[in-house]
Amino acid sequence: MKIHAEALLFDNDGTLVSSLESVNRCWTRWAQEYGITAEDFARIELHGRPAVEIAADLLPADIVPEALARIEQLEVEDVPGGVEALPGTLALLDALPAERWAVVTSATRRLAEARLDEVGIRPKTLIAADDITRGKPDPEPYLLAARELGVDPARCVVFEDAPAGLQAGRAAGMTTVALATTHQAHELDADLVVKDLSALSVLVTAQGLEISTRG
Repeated sequence: MKIHAEALLFDNDGTLVSSLESVNRCWTRWAQEYGITAEDFARIELHGRPAVEIAADLLPADIVPEALARIEQLEVEDVPGGVEALPGTLALLDALPAERWAVVTSATRRLAEARLDEVGIRPKTLIAADDITRGKPDPEPYLLAARELGVDPARCVVFEDAPAGLQAGRAAGMTTVALATTHQAHELDADLVVKDLSALSVLVTAQGLEISTRG
């Protein structure tokens, strides 16, 4: 299968890097600090959602700002040794012109930059939770990334591991590629589903970018 595009938009956690153990460790500690029961915590979807939405689901509104600052601090402190590049990530990004790709994450800019820097990824364009008013599954983050790159949304490909992110990409009118890194393949609704970025190759042409499956 080949996909033609002008720009590639990547989620970060679970797509480019693995931080799942760090996320679970930090959010579990955070929940304990704020007296959130295991039952209440278990019913909340953590992955692929902005921290402000998670905190708002679990805590009174007047506590949310303080709680957000606390979870960001816990996660930033946990970055050293808590983040690694997923298979195929560095090779794929190295093949791309800097102006043809962006990272679109539900994390804050401070946390996203810390996690990316830990594995040596420095995107020219980064859309973080600080830049938007509505997070995934709303299409706003991906539409903003397309606008920053100056590319028609219909000519963008979204790479995601979370259902909320894939929903955002579809709502933005973009082609979607799902990575089965944090969810089972059958849980992911996308134009293409692969195990991770090592299953893909990219060719830069005069017309744009050509993404192919390996093998």
